Amino acid sequence: MALKSVTLKLYIYSGTQGSYTASDLKYTISKDRISTKSNITIEIANLVRDYLDTTFNDDYVSSTKWVTVSQTLYDSDTGLEYTTGSPVITNYLALDGYGYFEDSINPQLSTNALYTSNHMYLPEGVAGKFPIFAEGVGKVIIDSTTTQITDSGDSNQKIQYLTIPANSSTIQVYDTDDSTLLKTITVNNVCEPKYTPYKITFINKLGALQDLYFFKKATETFNVTDEKYRRNNINTASLSYNTYSGQQQRQNVNGTTSLSLNTGYVREDFNSAIEELFLSENAWIRFENKTLPIIAKSKSFTHKTVLNDKLINHTVNFDFAFNKINNVR
Repeated sequence: MALKSVTLKLYIYSGTQGSYTASDLKYTISKDRISTKSNITIEIANLVRDYLDTTFNDDYVSSTKWVTVSQTLYDSDTGLEYTTGSPVITNYLALDGYGYFEDSINPQLSTNALYTSNHMYLPEGVAGKFPIFAEGVGKVIIDSTTTQITDSGDSNQKIQYLTIPANSSTIQVYDTDDSTLLKTITVNNVCEPKYTPYKITFINKLGALQDLYFFKKATETFNVTDEKYRRNNINTASLSYNTYSGQQQRQNVNGTTSLSLNTGYVREDFNSAIEELFLSENAWIRFENKTLPIIAKSKSFTHKTVLNDKLINHTVNFDFAFNKINNVR
């Protein structure tokens, strides 16, 4: 017997593992084995990613999906199914995360705290949100308050966002045995009497929503784009023209608003959070009591260290992801 080909059916759905129906079938892929190879490789990550929702309106909901892969293998001699028990069913839980090149192929992302830094910065007197992966966490202790984590198996609670009470100081994440400490995050409560802090929320490398506050100077700028054409304003009847009618006329006028924000002084390990913000395709700002989409305008990032920079402040420039004049059609 020799492997000839595979037919793969890809189901993507919400709910519990294995609860898919025929309507959840998103792709059917057939592929022959290359004669010099002993196996067949099919990359499904980008196909699945098309079905991961990335909406946010100052709410924090799990955006994971179940993926069920049904593989039917065929024999080159008989053309019949290659293995008994076919099709082979495999289930995955999909998050919109990523690994770095140095992590090698298909790296395993965090299965507990979905937060890479060891420090968090919140405005004094303001509560926050902390993302965890429910499957790998037994309990979370915030200061002296313990929260037991339960996992129902539903995709809508695989990522859970725990509320961090105002003026908390420490977050401790424990394994499912409730005794092994996995990660400790120090919460820094920042008193900012002069500037208005801005909250940026983005999808981090672990596939979760993460808040990042900018506490210091904020500068708002406005850029206009337009086109001009030369018009003929001669009155052919009187062979004259009005001097108050210009030859140059603007059209297609619009504009975009930009913000330059500063974090204020942060720890060196906070470089990872800023780096993930730069690499995120989806980010939002809480601006004038609305959640608005933004895009990181800055394209270069310098890893700052205490040795080189003494006090570390990050400046990031953003564009609002929409035109000033509403031209949504």
